[in-house]
Amino acid sequence: MKSASPYIFVDNCLNVMEYYQGLFGGEITNIQKTGDGKCLHAELHFGNSIIHFSDTFSKVNQGDHVRIVLECESEEEIRKVYDSLSQGGRITLELQETFWGALHANLVDRFGIGWLLNFQKRKI
Repeated sequence: MKSASPYIFVDNCLNVMEYYQGLFGGEITNIQKTGDGKCLHAELHFGNSIIHFSDTFSKVNQGDHVRIVLECESEEEIRKVYDSLSQGGRITLELQETFWGALHANLVDRFGIGWLLNFQKRKI
């Protein structure tokens, strides 16, 4: 595994990120917006840590605001993790190729933990 880090889904995420940046310091990077101006993805880097953020795009239930991003090192690794975590869990986005050059999937495991699995195949 390359890394694991939190991914926070919250309304008005750029404002929320500015709050956390004021608290923790660091730099807001990699801001990607949709055509209507919502934040699809952004990152707060501080120290050796990254917190990923996104605006919400539908109703988010209590406890679903934070997921874990798992960056994998190979296609074999992401497929193994995907197969294992999906057993008894709920897949919310099938493992698939993405526009940002990665294999990516979203799921909730059998323990109720949300995961965003990613293997970056090429640099964007």
